[in-house]
Amino acid sequence: MRKPAELIRKQDPLKINQALLKQATSDEVHIVVSIPKQRAYLMLSEQIAIDGPVSSGKHGHSSPTGHFTVLEKDPNHHSTLYGDFRDSSGRIVRAGVSARIDSAPSGTHFVGAEMKWFLRLTGDGVGMHIGILPGYPASHGCIRESAEGAKLFYDHVKIGTPVDVGDY
Repeated sequence: MRKPAELIRKQDPLKINQALLKQATSDEVHIVVSIPKQRAYLMLSEQIAIDGPVSSGKHGHSSPTGHFTVLEKDPNHHSTLYGDFRDSSGRIVRAGVSARIDSAPSGTHFVGAEMKWFLRLTGDGVGMHIGILPGYPASHGCIRESAEGAKLFYDHVKIGTPVDVGDY
């Protein structure tokens, strides 16, 4: 029997074209997210400045596809839907809960999951942010990125930057 770690597909690491990135301004770039490839690209015209691994939405929580713009930038965002129930000391009582579905056990409160370097794409909370990258779609709809990738994308875009998500 194969170990779980062997079942997780290792994604190619973050690739940065430093020369191109130095030329890029937030007025000129756009983002392309490939669902089949599980990659996000920071584009300067038709050239790739950053190529990074992602994990998009899993079955039943697919990432929305289409044309979006960055609606909000929040370096220290927390989910209002997904997180943990914690006691008064901050200890996790129940992890991985949905604020919509799950009821807080007595004496606990909801703490939203951390979504550092958040770029909001939709009004209902889908965005790009740091997250676990297992090599396949695994999120609740957001597009997870590596820590380094999320910071680079965050630093090189502005509110209004175009984002295309789909079968690229």
